[in-house]
Amino acid sequence: MKQPNILIVMTDHQRADTVRPEHPAPTPHAVKLAQEGITFTQTYCPSPHCCPSRATFHTGLYPSRTGVWNNLNNEMRLSWGINEGITCFSDELRDAGYDLAFCGKWHVDARRGPNYFGWRNVRVTGVPGDHMGWTWHDYDRPGATAQPETRGPGQILRPGYPPFRLYGTRERDNHDESVTENALRTLPELARGQQPWCLFVGYIGPHDPYLVAQKYLDRVPEELVTLPESYSDDLRDKPNIYRRQREQIWGQLSPDEVKDAIRHFWAYCAYLDDQLGLILETLEATGQADDTLVLYCSDHGDYCGEHGLFAKGIASFTGAYHVPAIVRWPNGITNPGRQINSLVSLADFAPTFRELAGAEQKPASGTSLVPFLQDKQPESWREALLGQCNGVELYYSQRWVQTSEWRYIFNGFDFDELYDLASDPHQLTNLSENPDYASIKAELCRTLWKLARAENDATINPYITVGLAPVGPGG
Repeated sequence: MKQPNILIVMTDHQRADTVRPEHPAPTPHAVKLAQEGITFTQTYCPSPHCCPSRATFHTGLYPSRTGVWNNLNNEMRLSWGINEGITCFSDELRDAGYDLAFCGKWHVDARRGPNYFGWRNVRVTGVPGDHMGWTWHDYDRPGATAQPETRGPGQILRPGYPPFRLYGTRERDNHDESVTENALRTLPELARGQQPWCLFVGYIGPHDPYLVAQKYLDRVPEELVTLPESYSDDLRDKPNIYRRQREQIWGQLSPDEVKDAIRHFWAYCAYLDDQLGLILETLEATGQADDTLVLYCSDHGDYCGEHGLFAKGIASFTGAYHVPAIVRWPNGITNPGRQINSLVSLADFAPTFRELAGAEQKPASGTSLVPFLQDKQPESWREALLGQCNGVELYYSQRWVQTSEWRYIFNGFDFDELYDLASDPHQLTNLSENPDYASIKAELCRTLWKLARAENDATINPYITVGLAPVGPGG
């Protein structure tokens, strides 16, 4: 099999539903890409945060193996980056003869940038030396935490913290515009070479705050935006931290502001779709589109008003975990236009790239998706998917297991959650404490430990104050 070129476009915070043809967000380029390729409709990240999910994408390994659990670029990091001895798929592609270029957001390792893992740095952010978050010095700046007399639209006020604006308008997204400009210049350079190539294009949109040009907001009519079906969830049967976030933070927003925030998020997705269109147009001009595998994906999602929440992290609803994954490769995909509904992880892409490149396979949490590209059903495929989260800048032990019908969350900091996804896709009713579902909960917990053992997950301590799961790892 001829080694394909590989073009990866990864956004930040984008929900899976925003690229579906029936969704109100105008994303015609992503929709066309899906028509010409295949969509993995049930793709999930392992953790609701940038660094662990990106590390999983690049290595094919879960957080318990990479050692990347939260934001690496501030003092609350749980590690400095990928564990020693672990390689990224780019290492193997380089050894297989690929020319690799990295453009945009990295956020995988706080000690080593993409160039350490075989990439040529073009325009890279989220690298060693970048600091994300505030220090005590930031709080010392005059007016740094001054609160306005009245809260403005989309503003969140917190005494002693800087005001936060969830949405608004701006004429230009300097980071993502620069990423596109550099990608458009780099693509033809790669295509003129004699080697197969791989280009990574990493955007920071539609990460909050949702700031977009007015012309994109105009493409999302206000009347198309409604409150999510779960918006009125009072969260009384959920962990208390969920309700605290809702009441203390997002509850400051009126229902109209929530709808306006959603509208801005969708407009941000429309902007990113335009960037995708420019990249695909440039790829077409190289004459190599047929021999190039294009992946459009995101590192994690956004609650976007579901359950009255925004952003990501704790809680553990699917909105922050369910991500877009569209693959097009004209000379390599059989029967394009298909939708694959099997459970897929971001960990599956590194093994896929290695196989297609004829590169050395490494131990991985994921499994190659090549059979799906060829319209073949793998001999065996997962029936359950594991999630691992130890919090963001506040630490929480949270693990989940999901099947096609159920989602069970073990919350080390509060009571657990159990959702019947078949009858309750919006996760409104927590069945965890309902005795009628005790056997289902126990079996899912056993499945969770089975998957956790395969990932060498350390969350198994039997000490009396921490061994709180309904069934322990030895059950």
